[in-house]
Amino acid sequence: MKLENKIAIITGGADGIGKAGALRFAAEGATVIIWDLNDSKAQETVNEITLQGGKAEYYKVNTAIYAEVEQTAKKVIEKYQRIDILINNAGITRDASFRKMTPDQWQQVIDVNLTGVFNCAKCVSEVMIANNYGRIINTSSVVALYGNFGQTNYVATKAGVIGITKTLARELGKKGITVNAVAPGFIATEMVKKMPENVLKAMEDKVPIGRLGKPEEIASIYAYLASDEAAYINGTVISVDGGITI
Repeated sequence: MKLENKIAIITGGADGIGKAGALRFAAEGATVIIWDLNDSKAQETVNEITLQGGKAEYYKVNTAIYAEVEQTAKKVIEKYQRIDILINNAGITRDASFRKMTPDQWQQVIDVNLTGVFNCAKCVSEVMIANNYGRIINTSSVVALYGNFGQTNYVATKAGVIGITKTLARELGKKGITVNAVAPGFIATEMVKKMPENVLKAMEDKVPIGRLGKPEEIASIYAYLASDEAAYINGTVISVDGGITI
């Protein structure tokens, strides 16, 4: 197992891509620690992992609030004395065209998708530095590379995540920590699958391989980047999009 005995925090790990990551990491031998706000779905994911023989636990934490992240990180460190992996997966959307987007819609997305990444990396990286080992994986998006109508706030955060990734990779690389980003394309999460059939078809038609991605396909890249096999990959952005950015 690639991640045996690793301690891995996955933000937004209750459902969607985060849940797929949690299940994959547990199957690879990691102790999975889910940070989320959805109590019921997070507990369902923890139960699913434990029923399969894996190790998982859940902490309710708003990653946009530094004090909550700091307090929760301290609890994890006190229990395990280390954090090996951080997956900054949590994210939200508040879509609207630029002219109709409100300052509140802008700020909500900035707080979770960008400030949340800073908060988690800030509070977790010190113990990684002390142990001279760490894997930080940030979730960006292909829209960060080419923009997307109605998502000024979301695109700005996902582009910012790429900037954070490259900067932290430079600063933390000598401390034994690699920092990389994954940029998913159109992924068939439960939320996406509830879209009208014609919208889903239009999304599929844009992808050269003719289908939406699976959450498990993103999780497999998370797992690879978190493993020792990817020890020399640092500061990169991996697009997992079926070729949509070609």
